[in-house]
Amino acid sequence: MFVVISVAVLVIQTNQPPAYKKGSSSTYDTAVRGALALFQRRTKEGMNMETGPCLTNDLMPDWVVDVVHSPREPSDDFPENQCQAYREGRADHFVELDINGNLVRVR
Repeated sequence: MFVVISVAVLVIQTNQPPAYKKGSSSTYDTAVRGALALFQRRTKEGMNMETGPCLTNDLMPDWVVDVVHSPREPSDDFPENQCQAYREGRADHFVELDINGNLVRVR
């Protein structure tokens, strides 16, 4: 049983995208900076982040910014709670921020 669990953990870990590291990609760095600035701007405008809104479908070509809960909640994976451009395949990359503006994931 231990072997099965160990293999399952290894498979899950190896199927995860590598974690974002600042400075490893200028494109990712630009996306993260833009997402954080947009989050601050939308927060000052009074946007409610508790609902996990899509902040933009066009951060940069092929990029969206989505707000999610951390830890992640099942509602974060509902299609209606994800950016439309990503759902429709018009964007392949995203920046996820939590409801407080902290970076969760970049892909």
